[in-house]
Amino acid sequence: MKNSKPVLILILVLTVLMQSGCSRSDQDVSVRLNQLQVPVLKYRENNPVLQLKLVNLDSVPKTVTSVKINTTGTDDLQDIKAVRLFFMGKDSLWVRYETVPDKAGNILDPLYDAFSPLQFGLDMKPAPSITFKGEQMLAPGDNYFWVMVELSDNASLHNKIDAGCNRVSIEGERPAAPDADPAQRQRIGVAVRKHADDNVDTYRVPGLATTRNGTLLAIYDVRHINSHDLQGDIDIGLSRSTDNGNTWEPMRVVLDMGEWGGLPQTYNGVSDACIIVDRNSDKIFIAGYWMHGLHDQETGKWIEGLTADNDAWKYQQERKYSGPGFDPRQTGQFLISTSNDDGQTWSEPANLTRMCKKEEWDLWAVAPGRGITLEDGTLVFPSQGRDEQKRGFSNITYSKDGGITWQTSQPAYYKTNECAVTQLSDGTVMLNMKFGGNRDLRGNQNGRAVAITSDFGETWTEHATSRNTLREPACMGSIHRHVYTEDGIARSILLFSNPEVDHNPRRRTTVKVSFDDGMTWPEEYWLLLDEWYNRGYSCLTSIDEKTIGIIYEGSQADMTFESIQLDELLKR
Repeated sequence: MKNSKPVLILILVLTVLMQSGCSRSDQDVSVRLNQLQVPVLKYRENNPVLQLKLVNLDSVPKTVTSVKINTTGTDDLQDIKAVRLFFMGKDSLWVRYETVPDKAGNILDPLYDAFSPLQFGLDMKPAPSITFKGEQMLAPGDNYFWVMVELSDNASLHNKIDAGCNRVSIEGERPAAPDADPAQRQRIGVAVRKHADDNVDTYRVPGLATTRNGTLLAIYDVRHINSHDLQGDIDIGLSRSTDNGNTWEPMRVVLDMGEWGGLPQTYNGVSDACIIVDRNSDKIFIAGYWMHGLHDQETGKWIEGLTADNDAWKYQQERKYSGPGFDPRQTGQFLISTSNDDGQTWSEPANLTRMCKKEEWDLWAVAPGRGITLEDGTLVFPSQGRDEQKRGFSNITYSKDGGITWQTSQPAYYKTNECAVTQLSDGTVMLNMKFGGNRDLRGNQNGRAVAITSDFGETWTEHATSRNTLREPACMGSIHRHVYTEDGIARSILLFSNPEVDHNPRRRTTVKVSFDDGMTWPEEYWLLLDEWYNRGYSCLTSIDEKTIGIIYEGSQADMTFESIQLDELLKR
């Protein structure tokens, strides 16, 4: 009897392990779960919500016969149209992510190559518990499955989706259970524009505004042939939503220079649009940067004889693309189109280049995103340029007469370009700027440039947070003042969005809140929207007092829209 105690302990341990269903250290297949904070999008067929990593510890293949998942953390199962399970083999992700560095080694533009995974089992209707049945061989080592969901068209943008796994059945063995269930719930958004929609290769560079009627207007580059910047066949497109972003009308094209000047569309691209809603009239303005033809890389002179058969436009990053002067053959052009019917139709573009640009500047252009109406009625576009010394700068362009005439300010900061503008609670205008030097800076040295002005940019003062607070991978960002009423008192906060990393590749699209006019951005009020790789541009607006809207270049769609309740941002 003296040896009975160890035997009893062993029996007890084995019994507990069998009853718990947890993976044992001697189990031939272990199950590990992973979730990413990426949006689950309406109008996208398959949205990744749960990764299953099945590790076959044996040297011979195993066969999976069923996988049981749950949807315990999902707010409303009616938001889901279908649930699917896909076998990915040795590939851990649902897309391949690759990057193409520029000549300086900076990774600017991710390329996505979708897999052709094998579906395991049938499409399933949403339920608290779902079992997929089939047969799938597991090779020795790591094997991956992904649970995907397709949303219903009426899914609520303020609900969340979740999935977990209960067990995986292996032929000839007892079921394997995951080691732990990750506590992650994913936000619902809308795929406003996806790669290849309307036969367009890529949609880039978003802007977003809310009209006085409450209509949401989303603008973006329509890059017909590839994802590259100008030069190329690029137009400015617009999507309208009259139901707070739940559905979006078919795309309209606002700025398209066609075959102006006898050159094909590949040499008349328009890019980097910005939108202003005039809060004192029915006018809405969209500005864009138009490039006509090409300039010789060595001499800077305009190239004659370009035709549709000439593909020099593909290599624009190696060329001098704008110089001193006013003429389209000399320099890039600042175009502006107007709507008086809530964004349904748009005027032929006016050209502000001669009105505002200094002749000696190499470049003067609108900065992409959204402009503002100041409290005194002044319309303000964020803008950018390159001076006679070829220094990049950011500034503002404004109109005091409702958009009839415009003026551009002195540079606010150098070594900057794309910028975002807002008005602080004391009436001061703040410019928040992408700083090119941040490509090579890390940690506390990295930070967006910030400047303020009280005289429409005749003079600028560098802000206390400039170059030390809001880190970036040298990317466009958005800043927005949101006004709301609480307990009968008017209040305001600043919102900021960009990729929350300090180096490329861009990822972790995040919204931050400031309660003190941008002096501090407390981390407890950061909201991560999309942690995966993306192109990073974004634009914020107020949908109403209680709701924020954002459109951004996401990992799951070229133009991703999300609606955020103020209570969620403020942790109320």
